[in-house]
Amino acid sequence: MPTTRFADLIEGYHRFRDTDWLADRARWDELATGQRPKVMVVACSDSRVDPATIFGSRPGEVFAVRNVAALVPPYEPDGGRHGVAAALEFAVTKLGVEEIVVLGHGACGGVHAALTRSLDGAAPGEGGFVANWVSMLDEARDRVVAAYGTGEAGQRALEEEGVCVSIANLLTFPFVRERVAAGTLTIHGAVFAIADGRLRVLDQDGRFVVA
Repeated sequence: MPTTRFADLIEGYHRFRDTDWLADRARWDELATGQRPKVMVVACSDSRVDPATIFGSRPGEVFAVRNVAALVPPYEPDGGRHGVAAALEFAVTKLGVEEIVVLGHGACGGVHAALTRSLDGAAPGEGGFVANWVSMLDEARDRVVAAYGTGEAGQRALEEEGVCVSIANLLTFPFVRERVAAGTLTIHGAVFAIADGRLRVLDQDGRFVVA
């Protein structure tokens, strides 16, 4: 597997600057004055699941926030430093996005940690931060393990359940809930399978079906 270093990123930047940036200069001039994305995507930090690559979106079209396992915590107005909540607040109340997509993915390490509880009890710096973060899936994890176990079927089921947990948590934010009720904001769920490149989308019956 090829390894990319910072020097490779700089080379990539020069290729981008000399080709795509110049070819779409009018677009970049427009973006220099502001952004008006219609869609927010909550995705995993995993290097294999870049939302722009998966959806073929152009710069300025998608407002993205990425974290371990593509999780949205519940609304907690406690004055803490909530990165996902801050991004969500900005996207919804300032940018006025019309749709939010929660994008899970196959072979997710964060979901696997939640499923197997392999990091439980770990200290910060040794997996403790991850364990605490994915504990948001504990309730869903118990249901999944009871039905599917902790193998491949359980992994896939919890990847889907994780998306549903994040959607439910989105609706605990008053400014999200109000706009959904008013019909000005729509929430979607999806899971991208790295192995076969298939995207499964959450339908109105709560099932993930191939797009």
